[in-house]
Amino acid sequence: MRYTHGHGAAVLASHSQRSAADCAAYLLPHLQAGQDLLDVGCGPATITADLAQAVAPGRVVGLDPARAALEAARATLAARAAPPADDPGTSSAADGAAPAVELLAGDVLSLPFSDASFDVVHAHQVLQHVADPVTALREMARVTRPGGIIAARDTVYPAMAWFPQPGALEEWRRVYTATAQHNGGHPDAGAQLLSWCREAGLTEVTCSASTWCYATQPQRRWWAGTWAQRCLSSFGPQAVGLGLTTPEGLQEMAEAWHAWAEAGDGWFVVVHGEVLARPA
Repeated sequence: MRYTHGHGAAVLASHSQRSAADCAAYLLPHLQAGQDLLDVGCGPATITADLAQAVAPGRVVGLDPARAALEAARATLAARAAPPADDPGTSSAADGAAPAVELLAGDVLSLPFSDASFDVVHAHQVLQHVADPVTALREMARVTRPGGIIAARDTVYPAMAWFPQPGALEEWRRVYTATAQHNGGHPDAGAQLLSWCREAGLTEVTCSASTWCYATQPQRRWWAGTWAQRCLSSFGPQAVGLGLTTPEGLQEMAEAWHAWAEAGDGWFVVVHGEVLARPA
């Protein structure tokens, strides 16, 4: 299948703003020092690095199928391991501030690990892009040790809400959703996580939900900027190729994003479904 967002500079820059605090808060209370953790679909590894802090000195592996994502992950980890600019004689890696993370190329549908290799297997915004999320969850469970944790968080695109409501933003959602579905994705993945877990044979599942909210001008400009760029250079050209929109339509979507960002009362919420599951 095809990753709808691609791995262009705009997408990787957006993903690099993510942290465990705002993306894995539901998991953090369950992490302990010394746990071995696998981060599936690690992207630029900003979340991975945070999780590594929480489980140090446990083994942490970041897995991603995309070369560009792994290159960004290496840059993230190198930056975190570098000494502070005002104290070049100090190594933050040496004092435990940047635990080691292994990076591997791999596919969640066929994880390159033996059974029961990790205490925690985590996937953030991954299953929505996997054609067979049930098989992915079975693989995640396979490599999780008895008593361990399988954690997944995904967006629910149909539940996104915003104000003001320029028509081109509703068109953006329609076009993005159709493009993702054509690529084998599931834009409503967050709402299906419990169902997929049960189909995968996971019976001990705890569900939760959380949001990202963008309401200040800096937040709106950042969020709108990431999506305006994706309209023009990421999923947008795919959508044109599929006959879902036109170049002019993409431009209207991008302009609508920027107009929304400049509205003094602009507000946007992204809803995520979350699951914590134990292997059967």
